[in-house]
Amino acid sequence: MVETGLVAIGAGLAIGLSAIGAALAEKEIGAAAVGAMAEKDEFFGKGLLMTVIPETLVIFGLVVAIMILGLAQGG
Repeated sequence: MVETGLVAIGAGLAIGLSAIGAALAEKEIGAAAVGAMAEKDEFFGKGLLMTVIPETLVIFGLVVAIMILGLAQGG
């Protein structure tokens, strides 16, 4: 019973902490991208791409959470 709760906490932390990290990165990148686009409009594509890249951290967190849940069911 306790093991199930600890597995759920671990999976939640994997997603939650990766989402917080991605949000902090997007905040900084977004501010820099808006500043760059204010000076030159042609930086829109690069700024958009750089803003989306930190979202891969959340995808990795989701994969780790799924792996944690899968290993807990198998073991």
